[in-house]
Amino acid sequence: MSDPTRRPATLVLPPLPYALALYASWRLDRDVLPLPFNLGRVNDGLGWSLVGMGLVLFAWTLFTFWRHHTTVNPYKAASNLVQDGPFRYSRNPIYVGDWFIYAGGMLLLQTLWPLAFVPLVWLIIRFGVIRHEERHLEAVFGEEYANFRARVRRWL
Repeated sequence: MSDPTRRPATLVLPPLPYALALYASWRLDRDVLPLPFNLGRVNDGLGWSLVGMGLVLFAWTLFTFWRHHTTVNPYKAASNLVQDGPFRYSRNPIYVGDWFIYAGGMLLLQTLWPLAFVPLVWLIIRFGVIRHEERHLEAVFGEEYANFRARVRRWL
């Protein structure tokens, strides 16, 4: 096992599970068994709104990391513990944004298949990414991170 003070031992690039699940959903709906979810114009409007919210949250988080001179790269060590901006509300705002984009993608694809992949995507993100990032932050920032964890929820 790698030294958690050097960098997180992240197992998978975080956007990958979401993207693969949406792609698999599209293929299953198109080639295997259609599971339509069509609310008419609501799908497009709400779908694009959710995608937009996810992208805004992602941009806000990137800007916050940039202001604190630390990395967004899940394979590099954090140099600062960011606790403001979107981190006042979630310890993982990028992953919350990814879920908004995923839900929007489901609406835009007009299929229920993405719901079947939610548990798998959640497990991969939670245990393949977040667990390792949390170990890294705990090893590097100690009590400061413990206080942050006690104050701010993982998701929302």
